[in-house]
Formats: sequence, structure tokens, C-alpha cells
Amino acid sequence: MGQLRVVQWATGNIGTYALREVIAHPELELAGVFVHGAEKVGRDAGDLCGVGATGVVATGDVEQILALGADCVLYMPRYFDAGEVCRILASGANIVTTRGEFHRPAGMDPEVRRQVEAACEQGGTSVHSTGSSPGFITEAVPLVLSSIQRRLDRLAIQEFADLSRRDSPGLLFDVMGFGRPPAAVDEARLTHGRISFGPSLLLIAETLGIRIDTLEASGEVATSPRPVHIAAGTLEPGTVAAQRLTVAGIRDGREVLSFRANWYCTRDLEPAWDLRDTGWHIDLEGDAPLDIALRFPFPLEQMAAISPAYTANRAVNAVPIVCAATPGIRTSVDLPQIVASSLAS
Repeated sequence: MGQLRVVQWATGNIGTYALREVIAHPELELAGVFVHGAEKVGRDAGDLCGVGATGVVATGDVEQILALGADCVLYMPRYFDAGEVCRILASGANIVTTRGEFHRPAGMDPEVRRQVEAACEQGGTSVHSTGSSPGFITEAVPLVLSSIQRRLDRLAIQEFADLSRRDSPGLLFDVMGFGRPPAAVDEARLTHGRISFGPSLLLIAETLGIRIDTLEASGEVATSPRPVHIAAGTLEPGTVAAQRLTVAGIRDGREVLSFRANWYCTRDLEPAWDLRDTGWHIDLEGDAPLDIALRFPFPLEQMAAISPAYTANRAVNAVPIVCAATPGIRTSVDLPQIVASSLAS
């Protein structure tokens, strides 16, 4: 098989990293770049991601992208557009996306699912949602760990992110609500885990035969008793200094499957929370119990530069597998294990 021709759709934080990896990948050929900002139109793809010139110029013209006849589109926009996705799929291009709409087809809006599946049939294409979280930590890792189990009583996944050195005031203060009074934090945002992580948990539960009666989502915040000086600014006493959201599958009144995200700017909290260093922790109870910590072994100051790799790389690595898949919406259960088909030394 020759090189697969890939389009990078959107060049935000994750998209820019993915674009750079497509350019460097020996088995992929960059066919085009779709951008939303007028200031990016006409710029060389290499210029957009900080590498040498490629000869591929970014465009904001959808028709121009569809006419390229690419094998796959790495679809990474800020907002989901079902009509846009259907046009790409119907044109004959597969999609790998870091958006979360396709982790579990059974939970999709029935009409959107029908339209997407019809587009896949028309184009002979497939679409797959993946990334680091959800994706790698909520699907790929649990499926591998289940291979040494015959009885699984409980699977709990936690994500920890120390944001104290993240110099992004807009993200921390305006979007996430750090530094605000607890009552001012949007409750809907704290419970959005049902939408973000619920499909992954339900997919794993169905695959492993774990009966779940209800899927519950909750969120909470903690404050600091004193001023907290972080890279993004200062958190005043009594304002939000930590947030967590939890999605849990309940059976017979007991949690059997869960994901919890812990985001914090200090460990000096009221009330006190049990926090770990940035990374993931998996607690598995069964006949082969496991306690696993996955840590990010680099300074927090480097988090903004390195962390996109965890999401973007998995999407790039999925391209050959999704291109080879049978048409339709393909989940982590449908596809072979995603591995790096070619690694740089």
C-alpha cells in the first residue's frame, strides 16, 4: 500500500500537533489543510505548525478540500457539524476525529446516526472517535486490562491535572471558572462528564458484560483558605481552586465502573482532597486486582507543549486502521488495537 493521503481539518491546539506529525509520518502524505480563521488561509501547512515549507496551502473552502480525494480527514474542529461530517464521508474520505460524538453509536441521536451511516455507505468510508481522554484511558487501557480478568468487581479510572503552571488565564479563569466563588461555577459544566465520558464507560460495560442500572454524573469544587499564586494569575481565598467531575455506572446501589477528572491549582484545599501528581490512576478490583499509576514525567511548565501529543498521536496512529475498516461508525471495540505503524527514532 502506498502513502495514505490525509487532510488536517482545523489547526487548534491538538490539530496543529497532529498536522506536524502527519507531515513527519513516512506512511502518510499531507493532501490538504482546512482552517477556519481568515488569517490562516493561504499559509503553508509547515508555517502553521512550525516546520519547513510543504507546498500544501491552507484553505477555508470546503469544496476544495472535498475535491482532493483524500483517504482520510483528521477532523478536529471546536464544534461538531453533522452535515459537514456527512459531506466528508460521502465524498469518499474516512474520518478520524478527536471529537467525542462517535465513541458509542447506540447513544447517538438516532437521526444523526442514520445520516452518518448513510454517508458512510455512500462513500464506502468509516468514522472513529479517539484521543487520550476519552479514548486511550477510558477504552484502550480497560480493554487490555480486562484480558487478565475472569471476575471484575469494580473499575475506577481517575485523571489528575495540576494546572498551577498553566499560563492560560482565558482557559482557567474564563472557561473553567477557577478564581470564582463556588456558587458562580456552572453546574452544567461540572456534570458534562455524562456526555464526554459516559459513552466510553457504557461501551466498555457492554463489551465486558458489566451490568449497569444507571449512569450518574456529578461535580464538585474546593477552595483554598489563602491566596494561591499560579502562572495564570492569583486565586483569592474562598474562590475555586480545584474541580472534579465524576461519571459512575451504578449496579444494585454500588459503583462498579467510573471515571473521575481532578483538576487543581493547589493541594491546600477546603475540603481536603486526596490528589496525585498529574497523570492517571486505575484501580481494578476482581480476581486479578491491579493498582496502576501512569505519570507524566516532565515539568509542569512543559505540560502545554507536550500534552497535545497524548491526544493527537493516537488519532494520527489510527488513520491506517480506520482507512482499512469496513464502512460505518467504528468504535474501539470494532477496530484492531491502535498501534504506531511507524515510529521516529
